[in-house]
Amino acid sequence: MDIKLNIQAEFDRAEQARAKNNEGQARVCARRAAGIAIRDYLTRRGTHFPSTSAYDLLNLLKEDPLLPPDSKLIADHLTLRVTEEFRLPVDADLVAEARLLCEWLLKN
Repeated sequence: MDIKLNIQAEFDRAEQARAKNNEGQARVCARRAAGIAIRDYLTRRGTHFPSTSAYDLLNLLKEDPLLPPDSKLIADHLTLRVTEEFRLPVDADLVAEARLLCEWLLKN
């Protein structure tokens, strides 16, 4: 299946989860979409990645010197742990941010 279709499928699942007030699942889908884009980005650059976990890939991406600061911030947000109340410790829309990150990764 095409990379862009896989990413879009995750964002579609994220929107469906949001429609059901399941923000936790929406965040999971956003991370998975980012993971797909990161794997593609690293593969095109010839970079070996030991893990296929979206979380691990996001942490690896944060170390990329070519990644713009705003994209690093998005990767940082996507790796934040939720509070005991299952909320993010920052005010961020991870689905929207993941879309921006995926767009950058696919273009570069």
